[in-house]
Amino acid sequence: MVQFSPARLDACFAALSDSTRRGVIEHLGTADASITELAEKFHMTLTGMKKHVGVLEKAGLVTTEKVGRVRTCKLGPRGLEEGAAWIEARRHIWNARFDALDEVVEALTRKEKVDGRQSQ
Repeated sequence: MVQFSPARLDACFAALSDSTRRGVIEHLGTADASITELAEKFHMTLTGMKKHVGVLEKAGLVTTEKVGRVRTCKLGPRGLEEGAAWIEARRHIWNARFDALDEVVEALTRKEKVDGRQSQ
């Protein structure tokens, strides 16, 4: 089984828990943007957007590069890989549980049909 870093997962999911940060990720999926552009798009102060970008950067979801006075943001190279892998591992567990539940329901349904025919 794949081992996940609790600290990285916590940082990833904490970063994604905020709708503004999710919006930044979606925007950067279409084009790189400066912090100023992001602040304008989300109707925020530069300071507020810098904080959001800092959280995303710490989680490895975004990277920034400063050229002159402009700090440009882009999606991080790791992106959502570890968080997505963690979710996918849980999806397999839940799918197996739902498959087992489906089998129980089907068996009970067949038994009800048989019992219903016998009592008539």
